[in-house]
Amino acid sequence: MQTVQKLITHFQYITLPKVTISATIETGQAESTIKVPKQRNYTGRRPVIPSSLADTPCATLGVQGVLDRLNATLGTSHTLDTPSVLSVLEDCIVKNYDFGTAYGRLRNVWNKKNDCTIEDELRRREEEDKEWRRKALVGDNLMKSTPPPRRVWDLCSNRVVPWWIKNGAEEWPRPISHAWVDEKDRVDVWTPINGKEWPVPIPKDANLNLIRIEMLRLRVTYTWLDVLCLRQKGGPREDLRAEEWKLDVPTIGEVYMWVRVVIYLSGLGRPLSLKEGDLESDRCWFRRAWTLQEVGKKRIIAGDTPDGPMHAEPVDDNGNYETEMLTSFHKQLEHIEGTTSSFCLFDTLADMQNRVSTNPVDRVAGLAFCLEANHAYHESETPEDAWTALVNAMGGHMGGLILFLYPGVGLGCKKWRPTWEQVMMEPLPADDDCWGFVRHDDETDEDLYEGPCIEQGFVRGLNTGSAEGVDRYGELVVKDCRRDAAHIQHPVSPTNSQYLKVRTHCWAVSVYGTLKR
Repeated sequence: MQTVQKLITHFQYITLPKVTISATIETGQAESTIKVPKQRNYTGRRPVIPSSLADTPCATLGVQGVLDRLNATLGTSHTLDTPSVLSVLEDCIVKNYDFGTAYGRLRNVWNKKNDCTIEDELRRREEEDKEWRRKALVGDNLMKSTPPPRRVWDLCSNRVVPWWIKNGAEEWPRPISHAWVDEKDRVDVWTPINGKEWPVPIPKDANLNLIRIEMLRLRVTYTWLDVLCLRQKGGPREDLRAEEWKLDVPTIGEVYMWVRVVIYLSGLGRPLSLKEGDLESDRCWFRRAWTLQEVGKKRIIAGDTPDGPMHAEPVDDNGNYETEMLTSFHKQLEHIEGTTSSFCLFDTLADMQNRVSTNPVDRVAGLAFCLEANHAYHESETPEDAWTALVNAMGGHMGGLILFLYPGVGLGCKKWRPTWEQVMMEPLPADDDCWGFVRHDDETDEDLYEGPCIEQGFVRGLNTGSAEGVDRYGELVVKDCRRDAAHIQHPVSPTNSQYLKVRTHCWAVSVYGTLKR
C-alpha cells in the first residue's frame, strides 16, 4: 500500500518544477556550519515554499498575488473567474492568514474536480472531523473510538494544519520521536509554523526549519511532531489544552503504529552524539515512558553525521565496539529493531519498570495504547487511579492475561489483579497465550469472566510443609466426580477448601465466591 501511495505522489509532482530550499535561505546560516548533512538543503519537485513566502501576509500580496503564487506553486491555471476561487481567497485576507496558512489549507482542495465549491468541501471535512471527535469520548474517561491526530505539520507550506485539511491526501504522516532535553537546555519558541498558538519547546541549539529540511530530504510531506501538533503548556488557551489532551494524548500511539518513525536520539533536531552518562540519563530516549509506544514498524535515526556513532564498526564477531558505551548503544538499537507495534502484556509492563517520566501518571498513560485501553488522559490523576481506569478500559483478552498469568494477590480493591505499585516493583511473569476474557462493567464496577468454567470443586491432600519455593501436589475433586491432579506453583498457600476453577489451556483457581471481587 505504501509503495502505491509513493507512486501516486511521484506522478502527482513529476510535472512540477524543481524547488530548492537551504539552511542559508531559511536560517541565514552557511551550509558549511550545519553539522547534519541532511539539514543543509533540499532540492525536489514537492511543492515546497520558502519560509519567507510562507510568512508573507495574504493582505500584502492581495487576492491576485495569492492566486498567482498558488498557481505557480501547484502548476495550475485558475483565474478569479474559476468557481469559488475569488471568495475563498478573499476569506484568507479577511481572516488575516499569511500565505503559508492559506496554502496549507487550500493545497489539497485547490485542484479538486467535483461539483462542490472549495468552501463547501472544507466545511464538510471540518464538520465531519468535529463530529468524529465529539463521539470518540464516552463521558469523561473512556474512548469509544480512536480518531487520527488533531493536527499535522505540512512540510510543503511549513504550517501546522488540522487533520481534516490533510485528510485523504497522500500517505499517513510519518511521525517524529525525540528525546526531550533538560529544561535548562530548552527554549520556548513562538513560531508562525503553529500560528503562534502556544510556545514550542525545542533545544536551544535546534531549529525547526532545519528539521523541516531533513524531513523533506527523507521524502516526507506530512509529519506529526508533539511540540507542534499537540497543544503545549504556556499558551493563551490553557483551558483548551486540558480538554484536548483527554483525547489527543491517548491517540499518540496510533500515530506511530505501523509506520516508519524518524527518531532524534540526542534531542529534537540535534546531531546524534554520545558521551559518558547519556545512556543512563533520565533524559535518554531509551528510558522515557512515552517513547515505549513510539517505536513504529521501522525506524530512521535522524541527526546523523559522518563521524557519529551510527558509523562505528564492531571490533569482533560478538557485536562489541571500541568502547563499552558504543557497545551498549548499538545493543539498544538492536533491541528496538526487533520491536514492532505489537505489544505483549507483561513484557511491556516490565519494560515500563525501567522507564521514567516527569509526571508520574505518564508511566501509566504511556501504556494505554500498548495495552489496547481506550482511556482518556487526566494529567492530575494519581498513578494508582490511572492504572485502575486503564485496566477497566482494557480489552477482554488483556484482562484475561492478568487473571491467568499474574501469580500474586492484588493488594488493592481487586484481588485478581495487581496494584500499580505491584506492577512497577515486583518481578512479572512471562507472557503466554490465554483465551479467557475479563471485561469490566462500568455501572456495577464488577469484573466479569467469559470462558470455560468448573463452578465448584474441592482441593484436598496438598503436601504439607512450607510452600515457598516448593511445588506442591494434591487432588482437585469436581462435583461431577471427576478428579484432576492439582500441581501448585504459586506464592499463595491454598488450603483444603471449595474452589471455583476457570480455564484456558492453564487454570485459574479461586476460593468459591471470591473471584468476582
